[in-house]
Amino acid sequence: MCLKQFYAMVVFCFAFANSQAQQNIDSSFLSSYYRHKVSQFRLLPNTENEIIFLGDSITDIAEWGELFGNKLIRNRGISTDNTFGVIARLDEVVESQPNKIFLMIGINDIAKKIPDSIIVKNIQRMVMIVRQKSPKTKIIIQSILPTNNEFIEFSGYQNKDSHIQYVNEQLNEFCKKEHLSFVNLYPIFLNENNKLSNQFTSDGLHLNGAGYMLWKKVLIENKLM
Repeated sequence: MCLKQFYAMVVFCFAFANSQAQQNIDSSFLSSYYRHKVSQFRLLPNTENEIIFLGDSITDIAEWGELFGNKLIRNRGISTDNTFGVIARLDEVVESQPNKIFLMIGINDIAKKIPDSIIVKNIQRMVMIVRQKSPKTKIIIQSILPTNNEFIEFSGYQNKDSHIQYVNEQLNEFCKKEHLSFVNLYPIFLNENNKLSNQFTSDGLHLNGAGYMLWKKVLIENKLM
């Protein structure tokens, strides 16, 4: 193991232990996929003016750089990640002093019945960490998306509408108070039955290509990209 790898492991372990000490942590994010992705992120070179998309599988799936035609974009989504997992790896995200961070996280927490108040507090803590370690970074909080219970593949994520809406409302209020950009994607993806539209999903949870094109359109129309 080279010195840089050893240092990265020490930093990660410290961050994880610190997050455990401060929260009743849900450690389910620590899958082998999570560890492999984080180990790769920590070894990739930092570049100037990075635009980071940060989150779980809904972020991970997208080809953000190609979608926007922007070589500065970095995808820091990890499938199955939750708010505790993002906190544990946030030091790597801010190490490059990125220009922007687009954050969407929380649906995995909700599916695992993490209290809504803890989800909100964890996201607020992320903002505090970014502001402390990379004060010039513009933080854009994006709402959790709706789901569609007509699909059964991800049944544990369905029928959580009240939790999703509560977290989104709290994040919106927090962003107003802290003068942060909040992008409310939730209503934009709804169908006539107030579910994630079949036009934008094949499994009731994740987005298809049309869904990401709509997401892109929203960010451009809000002059965030």
